[in-house]
Amino acid sequence: QVQLVESGGGLVQAGGSLRLSCAASGRIYNINAMGWYRQAPGKQRELVAGITSGDSTNYADSVKGRFTISRDNAKNTVYLQMNSLKPEDTAVYYCNANVRRAIYSVGSDYWGQGTQVTVSS
Repeated sequence: QVQLVESGGGLVQAGGSLRLSCAASGRIYNINAMGWYRQAPGKQRELVAGITSGDSTNYADSVKGRFTISRDNAKNTVYLQMNSLKPEDTAVYYCNANVRRAIYSVGSDYWGQGTQVTVSS
């Protein structure tokens, strides 16, 4: 199996910064795209940022210029640097990875357990 473990969430004042990390472990041949999603109370889960195996990135309009996604392929880890945080960024943040478990296998999506980010005004 494959496990994704997130860390780095917490409580921060508006204007502050947090860095989320997500490490993948288990039977991994390689990892295709990785991404961060978030879900606020009463709202649907939404894509925050994504990064391909070739380091192409995309961001939700609401976080462009404030958040930066990156990855360390040697560590099977994806990061989300969040700056200039706003109260509306408050949500549970989930890591997602599309993982190939063997050379001839197709990728499958895996999810972390989520980490709470709370931004106070």
